[in-house]
Amino acid sequence: MDLKQLYQDIILEHGKSPRNLGKCEGYSHDAKGYNPLCGDEVHIYLKLDVEKKVDTLTFEGEGCAISLASASIMTELVKGKSERVAKKIIDAFVNMIKDTKEIQS
Repeated sequence: MDLKQLYQDIILEHGKSPRNLGKCEGYSHDAKGYNPLCGDEVHIYLKLDVEKKVDTLTFEGEGCAISLASASIMTELVKGKSERVAKKIIDAFVNMIKDTKEIQS
């Protein structure tokens, strides 16, 4: 299987069955992204553990399959990462869909 096909398969799978969908209880950080050009909207919720690593990361949103699949994939990538690394990944994702540059605490 080539890389392009693998990418498409991953996007399709996450688009059909998004991971970590919903608002997690007791989140400590959140970020919102809205793309006015297409109307995609994503709200990310993050909870850190006592070691300041990502314990829980969930999202809510409306938009195209690629937007929601991307949010789903991002939540899977960030789990277990340090707060600093998670912030960089989430900021990059939010900047991709909105002009906001920071996570709100």
